[in-house]
Amino acid sequence: MLLSSIEGMENIFQSDIFQGAIVIFYGPPGSLKSGMVFSLLSKYLEKSGEFGMYLTIEENTISHLRNMDSLGIKVPENLLISDYSDIRSRFEDPEEDEHPDFLDMVDGVIKFFKEKEGDKFTCFGLDSLGGLYSLIETNNLRSKMFHFFKKLREYNLTSFIIMETPRFSNIVEGQGAEMFLADGIIEMGPIQHQHDIHLYMQVIKMRSCKHSRKKHLIDIGENGISILSPVVN
Repeated sequence: MLLSSIEGMENIFQSDIFQGAIVIFYGPPGSLKSGMVFSLLSKYLEKSGEFGMYLTIEENTISHLRNMDSLGIKVPENLLISDYSDIRSRFEDPEEDEHPDFLDMVDGVIKFFKEKEGDKFTCFGLDSLGGLYSLIETNNLRSKMFHFFKKLREYNLTSFIIMETPRFSNIVEGQGAEMFLADGIIEMGPIQHQHDIHLYMQVIKMRSCKHSRKKHLIDIGENGISILSPVVN
């Protein structure tokens, strides 16, 4: 199962998400959203032999891989990592004054690899929605997100979308359409414990999937990320 790829995740999920589901991981800076999504994709693809793509907009590929390596997360050969510069270089013509819409460029890259890899291309990660919004016109945002998510489902990609929130708020002001459109929502954040801060993940919703609704602690060890016991109030 994709969701049980990380050690301890079976304590949260009793069944897997359906193929083509779109899951949002949201939380404040430093809550391990990128690490969790990248770890899920890496470990699942390493075992399954399928093909996946991780698009990082806020960092370049080298910086992202450096951060993942510091978390003990290894990258399988069947996980393609692409960044903002890579996407633009594939589609933009330096001699043209007008540039294509960035969402169209992202769709073009996904379509290219879907045609190349066929049914082996099963999962996709986007880091992050905030970075994506900074590159597109945000008028009619809900409509644009509806069509973008619709495309991901048509490609039959199980997709993990990262959304950053302010430090002391769960929802980004002015946004929210993504929450209604997504099949799953997972919150990640910090918990103050005496003089230390721990990180947790909590499933807010997950369609067609049996799961715990409790907050579970997250650990980072030599073998990467793992899920610990539920938080005790």
